[in-house]
Amino acid sequence: MTTAIAQDLRQQLLEELDWEPKLGTSQVDVQISDRGIVTLTGLVKSYAEKVAAERATRRVRGVHAVVNDIDILLPMMHERSDPALAEAAVRALEWNVLVPHDAIDVRVSDGWVRLSGTVDWDYQRTTAADVVKFLTGVKGITNRITVRPRVLVPDVKARIEAALRRNAEVEAHGITVHLQDSTVTLRGHVQSLAERAAVESAAWAAPGVTTVENQLEIEP
Repeated sequence: MTTAIAQDLRQQLLEELDWEPKLGTSQVDVQISDRGIVTLTGLVKSYAEKVAAERATRRVRGVHAVVNDIDILLPMMHERSDPALAEAAVRALEWNVLVPHDAIDVRVSDGWVRLSGTVDWDYQRTTAADVVKFLTGVKGITNRITVRPRVLVPDVKARIEAALRRNAEVEAHGITVHLQDSTVTLRGHVQSLAERAAVESAAWAAPGVTTVENQLEIEP
């Protein structure tokens, strides 16, 4: 990546971060390697803001990977004891209709929430983390929830490929889908991290898939 391209990408990233309303007045800085790897630094007031900064960065074309080194400094009014935070997390999971809360275990240490358990679908695993990350007092999340192995439906590979062709966010040409047992491996090239995530999400939606190995390369 040339210096001019890196400078242009950095400017676009700063503008996108400034455009993100969830960040408020938080100050986030960016550093870019010659391979398009972006490192985020700075200070925010919540874990939700830290996640919002990374998502905003991933939306910008030309970003190949993100290293999130943003620090969180909770305002004093947002500090919570670990037992109080654990109780809030359990209640939040119970109130979300997409999450099988009985199958999920919650542990909290120094504001860091650790989720474990087994669910039937990947969207349940990701939703559980999404529910918890917006709680006051959260400093980080480790999501160790796994997807339960199930019998694959017939023609699951063909179904994933058809889903990619239907997806308006994905340029499906040049993407190959390999199925081994219940593991899907994705190979090929995409134009952005956002498109890479959309392809992976489509693969996870297939019934019976327990693992997705995303080997897609970004080639703007």
